[in-house]
Amino acid sequence: MKKLLIFFAAGCVGALANSITAWAFGNYGITKALGVSIAPALSSSWLYPRIVWGGIWGLLFILPMLDSKLLRKGSILSLFPTAVQLFVVFPFKAHKGMAGLELGALTPLLVLFFNWVWGIATAIAIKFAK
Repeated sequence: MKKLLIFFAAGCVGALANSITAWAFGNYGITKALGVSIAPALSSSWLYPRIVWGGIWGLLFILPMLDSKLLRKGSILSLFPTAVQLFVVFPFKAHKGMAGLELGALTPLLVLFFNWVWGIATAIAIKFAK
């Protein structure tokens, strides 16, 4: 039970890092400069569900793989929320086309990067919690 609580909390920390990164990229015009229309407002209504989902995704760290290589594990596990965002959320929930390409050609790359931030921040939080 303790491990699950750590993984959930670490996933929440990772989601906060991911969200602040995504917000900063939008706020400072980086996404716009890359031709991508992702510029979220930093609000509790945007942040709260992301943090909860980040915690849920953090439970993937229970998988018994690469336990001694936590940063590599975080990088690999970040591919799961990336795939869901690109192939479920964007096309079917947000109606932004497959892989969110209606938001810009580099959208998949940015989603991959933002979720990599989640994976690394989650792995670091787990490392500090142990």
